[in-house]
Amino acid sequence: MEIVAFGVQADERPLLEKAFDGHHQVRCLDVFLNRDTAPIAHGYEVVSTNVNADLSAEVLQTLAAGGTKMVAQRSTGFNNIDLEAAADLGLTIGRVSSYSPYAVAEFAWALALAVNRRLVRAANRTRNFDFRLDGLMGRDLRGRTAGVAGTGRIGEAFTRIAHGFGMNLLGWDLVENPECVALGMRYVPRERLFAEADLITLHVPLVGDTRHLVDAAALAAMKDDAILINSSRGGLVDTAALVETLKAGRLTGVGLDVYEEEAGLFFFDKSLDVINDDTLARLMTFANVLVTSHQAYFTEEAVGQIIETTVANVEDHLAGRTSEHMLVTRGQLPAAAR
Repeated sequence: MEIVAFGVQADERPLLEKAFDGHHQVRCLDVFLNRDTAPIAHGYEVVSTNVNADLSAEVLQTLAAGGTKMVAQRSTGFNNIDLEAAADLGLTIGRVSSYSPYAVAEFAWALALAVNRRLVRAANRTRNFDFRLDGLMGRDLRGRTAGVAGTGRIGEAFTRIAHGFGMNLLGWDLVENPECVALGMRYVPRERLFAEADLITLHVPLVGDTRHLVDAAALAAMKDDAILINSSRGGLVDTAALVETLKAGRLTGVGLDVYEEEAGLFFFDKSLDVINDDTLARLMTFANVLVTSHQAYFTEEAVGQIIETTVANVEDHLAGRTSEHMLVTRGQLPAAAR
C-alpha cells in the first residue's frame, strides 16, 4: 500500500521513508494539507499529516470522498482536527500521544537562557566585531522562582532542570505531579503563579479552557521583569495583549516557539514575501523577544519516536486494532472526546 505524507521536513523524510520501508511505500510531500492540497490524497487509504495541517470538516470530507480511511497525524496536539466530522465520515484518526519530553523541555530552557542573557543580540554584535557589553546584562536564575503551567511529562522535565538551577518551584495543573512535589514544587492557583514567578513556562494542551490562558489580565499580573516562555501551543497566549504589554516596556524577555496564527507561516520560507500579519510583524521588532518556528520537538530522538508511533498507528488501522493513540477508530469517537 502507498501512503501519502504531507508537510514532511527535509530532515524528517529519510527517517519516514526508512521506517515504512519493507511495509509500505510512502510518498513524502513538503506541501501542507489544506483545502487546496487535499485533492492530492485522492486514492490513498492512509494520509499522514503534521501539526499545522487543516483537518477541518471540509478537508476531511474531501479526503473521505477520495477514498481515505485513516489520517495519521505526526504530532501530539489535535486542536486542528474536527473529530466529530471525522467520526461522522467513518474515518480513523491517529496521533502520537507522547514522545521525548526532554526535546521540548530542553528547548524551552534554551529560549529562557537566550532571552535572559541576550544571546541573540550578543551574537549579532560580535558577528559585526562589536564587543561591547552595553545592554547585555542578564540575571542569575538561582534563587528565583520558576512557574510551570502544566506539569505533565514535559513540565516535569522542565521542572527537573529548574531544580538543577536551584530555583524555587511553583506549579499549576488540574492534577499534582508527585515527582514535581518531590522536587519541592508548590502547587498554587494560576493567578498566583503569574504574579509570583520570575520565569513562566507553558506546557498545557490547547483546549477551550486554556485558549488565551495568558491574556491581558494574566500579563498585567506578571512582574515587570518576568520572562515568559511558550513552547506548547500558540493559542495559549493572546498575542495582541502581549504586544501591548511589551510596548509598555514590561517583561524582561519572551521566548516563543509557537504562535497562534502560525499556520501558513511556520515551516515555510517567507523571506521574500510581504508579511500581512501585523501582530507578528510588530512582535518581531522587540529586541527582548525571540521567536522560533515550532522546532522544540525537532530532535533525532523525538522525531524517531513520532515516526515509530505513526507506523504503529497505520499497522493498527490496517489490522482493525485500536490503541491509546487513536482519537477516532472507524468512526467511533470515545465518549470522553465528545
